[in-house]
Amino acid sequence: MSDPIKGACLCGRVQYQVTGPFDVFHLCHCSQCRRSTGSAHAANIFTSPERIEWLAGEDLIKRYTPDEDNVISKCFCTHCGSLVPYTSPKSGKLIIPAGGLSEPAGIDPLDNIFWRDRADWYDAGLAAKHCEQWPD
Repeated sequence: MSDPIKGACLCGRVQYQVTGPFDVFHLCHCSQCRRSTGSAHAANIFTSPERIEWLAGEDLIKRYTPDEDNVISKCFCTHCGSLVPYTSPKSGKLIIPAGGLSEPAGIDPLDNIFWRDRADWYDAGLAAKHCEQWPD
């Protein structure tokens, strides 16, 4: 076991802590993850459900569970809309959005999954100019 790592939604109303070790860290480029996050990929850490402790705001979490098979579910803060950890109904694994953690999780991404489905602009984005803050 490792020390607990805290995490929160954007507004801070939902707070939690997770304890490793973690199983795997995937960057998923599938179209569902891109739509779900509004970004190029989801960055999700997978572990066992008992590794989370909710510290605040658990009553603010809403779960989207699709009617269709093979469509991912997700949980989010009803105040700010940020994704928060949830247990996958299919795998039974706790899925932690890595961007919600307040410090490094001690695990690096293992792979980029569904690579062929990546956004057509993703590679150009990686090659674009890097700025420390807003561009001049």
